[in-house]
Amino acid sequence: MIRAVAFDVGETLISDDRGWGAWADWLGVRRHTLSALVGAVVAQGRDNADALRLVRPGIDVEAERAKMERAGCGERLEESDLYPDVRPALTALRDAGLRVVVAGNQTTRAGELLRALNLPADAIATSGEWGVAKPAEAFFARTVELAGSPASEVLYVGDHPQNDVLPARAVGLRAAHLRRGPLGHLWAGSQDARAADVRVTSLTELVNVVGNL
Repeated sequence: MIRAVAFDVGETLISDDRGWGAWADWLGVRRHTLSALVGAVVAQGRDNADALRLVRPGIDVEAERAKMERAGCGERLEESDLYPDVRPALTALRDAGLRVVVAGNQTTRAGELLRALNLPADAIATSGEWGVAKPAEAFFARTVELAGSPASEVLYVGDHPQNDVLPARAVGLRAAHLRRGPLGHLWAGSQDARAADVRVTSLTELVNVVGNL
């Protein structure tokens, strides 16, 4: 029985358009150029931050992020960044008696911004706050703690098979692959995506499938 549902953040709850657009503007390249580079490195199985390194070789991503913050061009999250199904789905899951948590590979600042949105979630945490990121086993161990249920009773929902589905399954969680965003669509037909307990195209589908797991 599933007692808790944990959600990835980027391209699961929020669109990454604003974030990548801010990077493109900061680095002085066309948004389409950076977007295409992100797609290229992802298709090659590389870290999406490698797209920034292609634009500016030798860039220190974290140092540059700090410069953006100081210049007033740092991270922002607004209601419009949420996918339309987020609030209805999370609310429905909580109404069904499930604990809803959010845990993704984001910065400490992103954690603050997510909490400021007052999502219908019982707890929110990020890799920046924990000091450990996906796909590390320790990240999912922390997610289980946040969920407050045994791993086998927690469903982790994300768009990236290699960062979400496989490592979640490896430590005993159940997993849902969401066909959303570049990664979700690119890997939807892969063997890794098929390793998920369920595959969905909308978060609202979870309300109906969780009871069958």
